[in-house]
Amino acid sequence: MRCPYCGNPDTRVIDSRPAEDKSTIRRRRSCDECGRRFTTYEKVETIPLIVIKKDNNREQYERSKIENGVLSACYKRPVPADQIQKTIDAIEREIFNREEKEISSSVIGEIVMDKLRDLDPVAYVRFASVYREFKDAETFMDELKKFLQ
Repeated sequence: MRCPYCGNPDTRVIDSRPAEDKSTIRRRRSCDECGRRFTTYEKVETIPLIVIKKDNNREQYERSKIENGVLSACYKRPVPADQIQKTIDAIEREIFNREEKEISSSVIGEIVMDKLRDLDPVAYVRFASVYREFKDAETFMDELKKFLQ
C-alpha cells in the first residue's frame, strides 16, 4: 500500500481488525519512510449492481444516492450520525443480500422507507412524500394513516 503522505510504496500493517459493519477489515498502517500512520479499509469486491429506474433506464448502483436521500430525510432531526450510518449500511446489506444483478429502484425505495420507519417517523414521512410523489394533502394523509396503524 502506497503511503498517502510521501508516496513510499512500502508500508506495514500495525493493526488489523473487523470494522463496525463486520463486512470490512480496518487496517492501521505505518510508513517506514516518513513514519506517519494512516488507516485503510478492505472490502470484498462485488459484482456491480444495476438499478432499473422508473423509465426503464439502467444505471450502476451508487451508495451516495441512498446516503443523500436518507440524510435529506433526517435533516434537522434528532437522529445521531452513527444511527444514520448504521441504517444506510443495513439498507445496502439488504439490497446486496438479494444476490440479484439488477434491482428495481422501487424495491430500493421500499427498503429505504422500511428502514426509515424504524429510525425516525418524521424522516420516514419526508422520504415517503418525495418518493411516492404525493400530489395533494389527501394522499399525504393516507400515508400518515398507514404509518400510524
